[in-house]
Amino acid sequence: MNRKSTFLLVITMLLGASVSFAQFTLSGEFRPRTEFSHGYKSLAGADQDLSMFTQQRSRINFVYNTDKVKTKLVLQDVRTWGNQPQLVANEKFSTSVHEAWAEVMFSKTFSLKAGRQELVYDDSRIFGNVGWAHQARSHDLALFKLENEFKLHVGVAYNENTVRNNNVYGGPDAYKAMQFLWFNNKFGKLDFSFLFLNNGKEQYSADSLSSAPVYSQTTGPRFFYKSDKIMAGATFYYQMGKDLAAMYYHVELGYKLADNFGLKLGYEALSGSESGVDAETDKLVRNAGENNSFTPLYGTNHKFNGFMDYFFVGNHVGLVGLNDIYAKGVYKMGSYSLTGMVHMFSTAADLKNKDGDVMDAGLGTEIDLVIGRKINDMASLSCGYSHMMGTETMEVLKGGSADEMSNWAWVMLTVKPTFFTNK
Repeated sequence: MNRKSTFLLVITMLLGASVSFAQFTLSGEFRPRTEFSHGYKSLAGADQDLSMFTQQRSRINFVYNTDKVKTKLVLQDVRTWGNQPQLVANEKFSTSVHEAWAEVMFSKTFSLKAGRQELVYDDSRIFGNVGWAHQARSHDLALFKLENEFKLHVGVAYNENTVRNNNVYGGPDAYKAMQFLWFNNKFGKLDFSFLFLNNGKEQYSADSLSSAPVYSQTTGPRFFYKSDKIMAGATFYYQMGKDLAAMYYHVELGYKLADNFGLKLGYEALSGSESGVDAETDKLVRNAGENNSFTPLYGTNHKFNGFMDYFFVGNHVGLVGLNDIYAKGVYKMGSYSLTGMVHMFSTAADLKNKDGDVMDAGLGTEIDLVIGRKINDMASLSCGYSHMMGTETMEVLKGGSADEMSNWAWVMLTVKPTFFTNK
């Protein structure tokens, strides 16, 4: 064997040894979704036409893991079909960074994960990645993780503008500074979690050279039990801060009637503040006094309170709160699945009309139907239909007309190919 052959053999062995201790995966996601809307997020108006559009999320994912370091980079492009010229002449529609983080393992149980990352905890009510939304949600922060028989995560975030010659943050995010602690432990079939979140929102003044965040705290436990046939969950959060005192309750019970069929019943309550319609401006405002409106902050809110996103999806914050009584059924047959849900909504606090009269608490009933099919290991097709039967109170709260048909439908193709992996 000559010198050149020996050199090539050594290089090949070294590469093979390094690969054996590392895992690299290159994957993608292509997800176009067409939506038909006539009363999505608010009741349809008397002269409102049906709208139709297609949005698409395209991602490329780089994941590299060793026993010492884990890294992930997710690049994504989110667009509405037709919003970019066929002949592209600029970089206005550019790819964004959804995730870019590295996790360093100090030991087998303790690590630091830093960079832009998704936060998904428990049922995603307070922290979720909002996967339904094409752009999704991610945070810039440092996350300390201690995981052994239990899990303890501590996250720290501090946001700043590109201009750093003062301490004023006028950026796009909901917080200037944020810290949280999440504890989780399992006791047989019982899963217990506890969350404490300190959320600092900037009070920005244009003529101020510096400002400090105003903090609110969200804290509480979650219990979740699951056996072969039964699941039960209970969550309580208390939200407090300057002129803020709000509460959240959620109880859910599920039963598996057969291997392919299950039912769930649940009740969710988010406290609210007495609100009314201003007689001069016709705007809905919270009445003076302590703020009792609970805000689910950074959760995957589309998962809760109906798929038509009438509540807490960029709306319904700081007002009358919400009570949601719901039932859900899931049926599976081979590669197909059928999900049906019914929600009965009402206000958690009084809502007054222009005349100062308290309106009926009932907001309406929403029906959601979703059909899905797994085509193969990389592709799936799903579609859904939702119908809102609103009330006069919903008209005052959300606008539109309860006499009009308010519905929403969609169809979505999801393809997640794995281009390369050495696993």
